[in-house]
Amino acid sequence: MSEEKPRKRRGAGRVTLNAVARQAGVSAITVSRYFNQPEQVSPERRERIAAVVAELGYVPNLVAGGLASARGKIVGMVIPNISGPIFANTIQGFSDTLSRHGYQLLLASSYFSTEQEENAVRAFLGWSPAALVVTSHFHSAGTEKMLAEADIPVIETWDYQPDREPMQIGFSHFEVGVSAARYLHGKGYRRIAFVQNSAPGDFSALERRDGYAATVRELGLEPWVFAPDADRAPFEAGKQAMEALMNASPRPDAIIFANDNLAAGGLLAGQRAGLKIPEDCAVLGFGDYPFAEMLLPSLSTIKPPALEIGEMAATRVLESLGVLPSDEVQRLNLLQCQVIEREST
Repeated sequence: MSEEKPRKRRGAGRVTLNAVARQAGVSAITVSRYFNQPEQVSPERRERIAAVVAELGYVPNLVAGGLASARGKIVGMVIPNISGPIFANTIQGFSDTLSRHGYQLLLASSYFSTEQEENAVRAFLGWSPAALVVTSHFHSAGTEKMLAEADIPVIETWDYQPDREPMQIGFSHFEVGVSAARYLHGKGYRRIAFVQNSAPGDFSALERRDGYAATVRELGLEPWVFAPDADRAPFEAGKQAMEALMNASPRPDAIIFANDNLAAGGLLAGQRAGLKIPEDCAVLGFGDYPFAEMLLPSLSTIKPPALEIGEMAATRVLESLGVLPSDEVQRLNLLQCQVIEREST
């Protein structure tokens, strides 16, 4: 694994409000209103300003007066979903590690929307945080621009893309799909299906699907992918998938679900329909949610290193800021997921 110091990318200086105004052909007051009172700016000017803001990677400075150049002890983190259990340990581990050194977490959820993520990143950078942590590598062009121009430590978590500029802490979702398919094949299953997430913006789950599909082809089998209705609630989406797949002929003898919520919905729907799990159909999830071992049968799943990601991300932030001693801050941090075998397989 490569170990090197984080690459610091600094431009000629922070893009100013006046620079945005000049390029957009409007006054500085109009740009200020665009951010604070957008309803007072004409649609044509809003569109022009938005294009320049995205192009320049402009971040409005929200820190007042003489504090504008000061770095606070706030670290921003943007995750896809605050309400779901999958990121809870990452958030807790990150926050606990930071707080022991006097730093505090500022948290936002993108709800799997690149647009909402961009808005959160812009808002966070406007408050001059000490560092910024984002999830995965699926960003809008505007977010990519801001991350590249940020003069603070930037970390991408829950992913591992070593060719990308930000520090990497996580794992390969493609390899998770590979592991899931190989695990079930090793257990003797041959008609293995994959159920996608019903959240349209969950591109990491699609990478797991791609890993599964590539692997079953290598094993001489045909990929079998089911996509639930978009935005359907997870348990309901799992139920929909199980009912549809069990009506197929022949049926799958094993199903990989994109996450444990989907898997639980599928498992319960199968039992309601009189299926024996795993005798009639094995079920495998992803996430190792707290309820997984409480289901009957208990749910086999793939456990991501959620807590380790949070603790390591905070440690790398503190090392980058000089709070913790380090001769070299490790930029590439590859962690492993674990197959947790329970009764459903």
